[in-house]
Amino acid sequence: MKKYAIVGTGSRALHMFAKPMFTELKDDVQLVGVYDINLLRAKLFSQECGDVPVYPDFDKMLKEGEPDTVIVATVDQFHHEYIIRALNAGCDVISEKPLTTDAEKCRAILEAEQRTGRKVAVTFNCRYIPYVARIKELIKEGAVGDILSIHFEWNLDTRHGADYYRRWHRSMANSGGLLIHKATHHFDMLNWWLEEDPEEINAFGSRRFYGPTRENRGERCLTCSHSDSCEFYFDITADEFAKTHYYEVEAADGYIRDQCVFGDDIDIYDTMAVNVRYSGGALLTYSLNAHSPYEGWKVSINGSLGKIEAQDIHSGLQADEPTRWIQVYNRKGEQLSYAIEKSGGAHGGGDERLRRMIFVGDVADPLGQQAGTHAGAMSMLIGAAANLSIVSGKPVTIKELLHEPKEETIECVSKV
Repeated sequence: MKKYAIVGTGSRALHMFAKPMFTELKDDVQLVGVYDINLLRAKLFSQECGDVPVYPDFDKMLKEGEPDTVIVATVDQFHHEYIIRALNAGCDVISEKPLTTDAEKCRAILEAEQRTGRKVAVTFNCRYIPYVARIKELIKEGAVGDILSIHFEWNLDTRHGADYYRRWHRSMANSGGLLIHKATHHFDMLNWWLEEDPEEINAFGSRRFYGPTRENRGERCLTCSHSDSCEFYFDITADEFAKTHYYEVEAADGYIRDQCVFGDDIDIYDTMAVNVRYSGGALLTYSLNAHSPYEGWKVSINGSLGKIEAQDIHSGLQADEPTRWIQVYNRKGEQLSYAIEKSGGAHGGGDERLRRMIFVGDVADPLGQQAGTHAGAMSMLIGAAANLSIVSGKPVTIKELLHEPKEETIECVSKV
């Protein structure tokens, strides 16, 4: 039975990893320790998953708990620090996405993995969603031949999307913006479908919906004088998890979970457009917006033998439909329709399947769903290159990010 330790005790760490370790995975794994800079939150976390030992120091946890693998689920900008320290201590690592937030940190992780001989897995749960996996199968079966181009759009609604602007994600320094924190999922899914590496990126981004776009705003929802009239009001005391794990433990680290989505300090984009040229010649047009009336994604995959069209709506009028469809149009004038029943469970059933693959390992992996540092780097670097392209107004190559170490300063400016 392998031993695991967790650094970072937020919602994702609790529900994706810790709780399942004491239920569905209890016969296969042992959680030996947790660490968080907020000791009060870490203790609450421990109480919800078997009173696992809470450590006041990360290195002490590695030494005394002797984990085989460390799960990194901290704020994104610190992923590289804990990944590298765990690798140096002789542990393997499971990292929440994104792998990290910029090229310099990415290079450091790749170097540490190669030097230590340990392994880093990245949890890209989109690969495990049955609907997404069926598209991968159709591509591998040659349904559309060689892929020439992909058009992909992801829409976040103003419930889910707005939440990124309340939390630590609102800072480019913390998250790399949504082109890294959120889009790393999307870019990995596309890279996985294509089986090609990105080479050159050109991008545009703006912030015109969130941030200082209205006068009626405050510092946080809890104390805001406009709470009765603001459609983005979030009552942190009404949500039990947010109340106990964030509001009631604020004194330990000063983190405020219900910051105003129209705050002056927000410096990440809310509307993004990206073009990517891939190593095999495929072209990608990608868009992400965080203020849509509904949530979900749409894709058109154009190939030498035909076209795939698919969409998965998560909120809105079509969200409750039990069946998802994939349409294949070939050059014989035929339309082939594939029905995939909507899977239950978190993230379209992806979380449960991912856990089974990485923690139990008793199922085959013919589609290559397990992801390591190469996949983590390639998806994250598209976002990092896009951020640089937005600021510079010029295309950026993955090669220069990987092989020409230099200081990188990313500023987020709103382009109207």
